[in-house]
Amino acid sequence: MIKVTILGNASAKPTVNRHPSAQIVNVNEQYYLVDAGEGVQQQMFRLGINPLKLRGVFISHLHGDHVFGLFPLLSTLGLYGRQTPLKVFAPHPFGEILAHHLRYFDSQLPYEVEWVEVDTTKHRPIFENRSVEVWSVPLRHRVPCSGYLFKEKSPELNVEKFCIEKYGLSIAQIVAAKRGEDVVLEDGTTIPNGEVTYLPYEPQSYAYISDTSRSAMVARRIKGVSMLYHEATYTADQSREAKARGHSTAADAATIAATTEARRLLIGHFSSRYKDAGVLLYEARTIFPNTDIATEGETYTLK
Repeated sequence: MIKVTILGNASAKPTVNRHPSAQIVNVNEQYYLVDAGEGVQQQMFRLGINPLKLRGVFISHLHGDHVFGLFPLLSTLGLYGRQTPLKVFAPHPFGEILAHHLRYFDSQLPYEVEWVEVDTTKHRPIFENRSVEVWSVPLRHRVPCSGYLFKEKSPELNVEKFCIEKYGLSIAQIVAAKRGEDVVLEDGTTIPNGEVTYLPYEPQSYAYISDTSRSAMVARRIKGVSMLYHEATYTADQSREAKARGHSTAADAATIAATTEARRLLIGHFSSRYKDAGVLLYEARTIFPNTDIATEGETYTLK
């Protein structure tokens, strides 16, 4: 199961009621921070999210509204006594920035911060464990920028209890069935795997598409995603400015969602000129009805 908690949905300029980009992606109770705008740790505390649970951090690009909140968080994790290394996935030259921070502010952290360089020109897996695989998604912005595609791995097959009793399956046969093999009974009868097993849940996927101009290539790379977050900085009447600044309109985001056949779209990264994001939501829904605002403090669950 994937859950996404929105910590911030604003673009660069501060506002009184919106925080810069940041999200928590929870994959089967493994917590990942995606982008880290200013105030990210306060938002986590406010929402009851323990920062010590973080398994990794994914930074889309090195504009301040996506990274300025990371460095205070690193310090706080040290004060909390974190021991486990923390991987930070980010484009070059984040390593240089991190080195200066550690030298002047956090030279004696009780844990290691491991920078993993993200090649923003490549669509490829950059992290995986038993629960999830994360892919980089090249984006079109003014600086090197990458989105991230979280793909939940297929759960282990479960064996139907009545099949175990009906066929008198041994432990070895149950284990083989969970590996996806057909079951061969003692009399030589073969029972197709699909007749004795089932998936406890369908694996989900979540795409975080940060600052970018509309890109057909992005749509192809996240085809069929369960839920898509796509920046929607402007309304369509500002499309020229959006393109010049390497951003998308709400209509752009909705078009990508429709093209990629996403089941659901969340929009965010709103320009401060829009006091009410409802105008952006209305524009997106005219193209892709199953659109919602990525509302700060809300958690969206993919089942």
